[in-house]
Formats: sequence, C-alpha cells, structure tokens
Amino acid sequence: MRVALIQMQNVADKETNLVHAAELIREAAENGAELCVLPEMFCCEYRNRAFLEHQEPAGGPAWQMLSRAARENRVWLIGGTIPESDGGRIYNTSFVFDREGKQAARCRKSHLFDIDVEGGQKFKESDTFTAGDEICTFDTEYGRFGLCVCFDMRFPELARIMSIDGAWAVFCPASFNMTTGPAHWEVMFRSRAVESQVYTLGCAPARDEQGSYVSYANSIAVSPWGDVIARAGAGETTLYVDIDEAYVQSIRRQLPLMPARRTDMYELRRV
Repeated sequence: MRVALIQMQNVADKETNLVHAAELIREAAENGAELCVLPEMFCCEYRNRAFLEHQEPAGGPAWQMLSRAARENRVWLIGGTIPESDGGRIYNTSFVFDREGKQAARCRKSHLFDIDVEGGQKFKESDTFTAGDEICTFDTEYGRFGLCVCFDMRFPELARIMSIDGAWAVFCPASFNMTTGPAHWEVMFRSRAVESQVYTLGCAPARDEQGSYVSYANSIAVSPWGDVIARAGAGETTLYVDIDEAYVQSIRRQLPLMPARRTDMYELRRV
C-alpha cells in the first residue's frame, strides 16, 4: 500500500491553503498514492487566534474540500486536522474520508498541547480547544488503521490499544516545534512502533522560519521493527512510503510481544 505524507507549507489565508492542499492531493494520487495524509492544522496558522478565526463545523469549507479531493482522486484521505466547531466548543479534529468521499472516521485530539519548556517553547492549546474522548481506528480494504493527533503520540497507551484492536499502522498528523522536535520526534515514533509492533507515520507542516509557530517538519515513517524507512527535511515535499501488513504480521510472529503480556499482573483497556 502506498502512502503519501504531504508536508505542505501553509500560510495565513485559509482559501489559499485549501486550494494548495487539493493540488498536492491530486499530485500524490497521480504518483500512485492510495492513502494521503495532510499535516496538523494544514488550513491555517498554528496559533490560538487562527484556530478561533478559522473554526468550522463538520460539513464546512475545509471538510467539503477534503471530501471532494478524496472522491475525485479515488484515494483514502486523512485530512490533517482542522479547528472543528461543535456545540459551542472547538476541537483539533482529523477527518478521514474513503475513496467515495464519505467520512469514514473522526479523531479529536485527546491530549492537549499545554507546555512551558524552560528556555524553549510555551503554548497552551487548552485556551482554545476542548479535548476529545475517543480512541480512533478505522477500517479500509487494506485493514484497520489507528489515528491520533500530535501530542497524543507521546502516550503509548493509545498506540497499544489500537494495536490490540487490530490496527497495523498508526497515523499522526502533527506539528512539533523546534524545541521538542529535535529532541523527541524520531525517538517517539520509533518507540511507539517497536512497543506496539505497528508502522508509525507522522505528517507535519513544512517549516516557516518566519512564522509565529515554527514547525520542526521532518515527516516520518517507521517500520514495526523500529527502522526509519522514510523521513523528510524542512521544506515542502511529499514523502511516499510503501507499507505492508504481511511484514507487520511477520514481525509479530518472530517477536510475539502481545501474547507475552502478563495480563494477570496488569491490563490496558478502553474506558
């Protein structure tokens, strides 16, 4: 299965971002992608004021563009994230669309990015967003996949539950910054891959050194053995990755972690 991680450069203007994203999805499909992934907050700048300005409900302009792009290009599409408004609240939400353009899943970021790193980045996502409360998996003709958003990937319980539930790859639209990215980005994706024996794939925005929030970029794909099989740099690019469920099952047979778990001593379950 060929995946396209679309590391696009977003700008302040929402309409420009939507048009550009549609163009990049079309290009990826023409290059053989069967599933395309956009970055976290691909439609606007990564700052609380922009989230408020560009919030929209499911069925709004960004949602419609994503649905149309999936349908017209006959691809599965993980639509990065958008600021989704619902019932007076705003969520950092990733919508998934099937080849017909129908919504197949919705993942609301469940761990909000509230940090204050000494000498580094300070950000409080909870000033704007409400946390989601569901673990997201979705089924395709290729099998079951897991989906989380950025800061969620730091919590190994999510990837493990997705793996137990049958996911063989976990996708993560994300936007790490220049403080946490160099320190944690690669090791985090490799750790989740090895722990839960899944592919992990992170799609980030391209870096804008002049932006109010500077993305680390470096979109990445890691095998269930922990090998980095593809990694982008800082600029706009599309990273093409071939992933294979048979390889995941081979790793799990050779190194049977899940059957070796001591569930008489501990357990991990959905609430």
